[in-house]
Amino acid sequence: MNPDAATVSIDAQTQALEIAAELIEKTDAGIEQLETLLTADVGETPSEIIYEENKLELHRYSPETVEHETPIFIVYALVNRPYILDLQPDRSVIQRLLEAGFEVYLVNWGEPSRLDRALGLEDYVCRYIDNCVDVVCEDAGVDDVHLLGYCMGGSMSIMYTALFQERVRTLSLMATPVAFEGKCGILERWAGHYDADLAVETLGNIPAELLAFEFSMMDPIDQYIGKYVRLYDNIEDGDFVANFSRMEQWIWDGVDVAGEAFREFINELYKDNALARNEFTMAGQRIDLSEIEVPVLQIVGEYDHIVPAESSKPFNETVGSEDTKLIEFPAGHIGISVSSKAHAKLWPEVAEWYAERDADAVTPPVSEGSAEQLTALRGIGPTYAGRLADAGIETPRELADYNPQELAEIAETSPSRTRAWIEQVVPVH
Repeated sequence: MNPDAATVSIDAQTQALEIAAELIEKTDAGIEQLETLLTADVGETPSEIIYEENKLELHRYSPETVEHETPIFIVYALVNRPYILDLQPDRSVIQRLLEAGFEVYLVNWGEPSRLDRALGLEDYVCRYIDNCVDVVCEDAGVDDVHLLGYCMGGSMSIMYTALFQERVRTLSLMATPVAFEGKCGILERWAGHYDADLAVETLGNIPAELLAFEFSMMDPIDQYIGKYVRLYDNIEDGDFVANFSRMEQWIWDGVDVAGEAFREFINELYKDNALARNEFTMAGQRIDLSEIEVPVLQIVGEYDHIVPAESSKPFNETVGSEDTKLIEFPAGHIGISVSSKAHAKLWPEVAEWYAERDADAVTPPVSEGSAEQLTALRGIGPTYAGRLADAGIETPRELADYNPQELAEIAETSPSRTRAWIEQVVPVH
């Protein structure tokens, strides 16, 4: 692979923007629209950086009034920058969640250096995400979070939930790639023939410019011709020009992806379908989707050509949770974040779903009773309750007669998870 090939996308995009500028200059719109095209602001919602590690920054966004106890923690993809979730005030996912009364935390991964090329998915999930959840919980004074993952960030959120379920109140996924069985569109076919090992060996980290070019070539006619025709047709519409500018900034303002994480994602998830097959391992543990028993919400784009709905929807049928919801919204991969109809219809529905499952809305009893009452404890669903019942543990009170390691062996899970169960029972024991 020729590293210089990565500049092809930037060269093409620069030329396209020059053409767009020339078109603007030839219209009556003139210099004002050209200025709008080049200077439209993005990511304007105020935030505070409350934690930094390596290149990542953890941002906190605070609503005027906190109306719900459990905060929403957003895990964005390793590709591109997260301000697509805060593109402009009337099309900002972060703003919608703040308006609903939630504290919002978001991880901005930053740009990996050459020294970061060996960072794998385990580093991101078991180290970075876990450390951020610790900080969020301490900062908000809670035990768990509403975990929201977007695209690749959703895949990592699944992994985190499978390993650290006691820290997750709900799991919600946006346009998240999960299952790859030869029916999931151009990106899956591309990944199936991509030599990730050679790419990482040659380039180290995978350049943002190369990834942007590859994504643009999934729909080259629209990316290099169609959208500029639409710009010309709407050149006197200031709002259209500003929206166009913001999207162009985001599309071509990417970040490199750490080489090892990229290699694992292509080889193990896309090519081997290991996550959907419950064959993916991390930190010495197998990621078993059937053990995920927290409430699950999936948002998929009906017209998503990057992560088709068929790649995401099987997840809800695989998890052990009995509280699952699928929203298949008539939009594309990015439209579920930035389209006006998504902000009018989709995100109010999502905020309501969170509110119904928040800590201040659900106060399950912790008392004696049947095996079903074990599921009143956070982190215990039907699967774990059944395993515990088979061992003669049928009430929350009886959990406290065991230590975390003993319960972990009985329930076939981790001691950290069973310790969280016991901590919920100890006050009534």
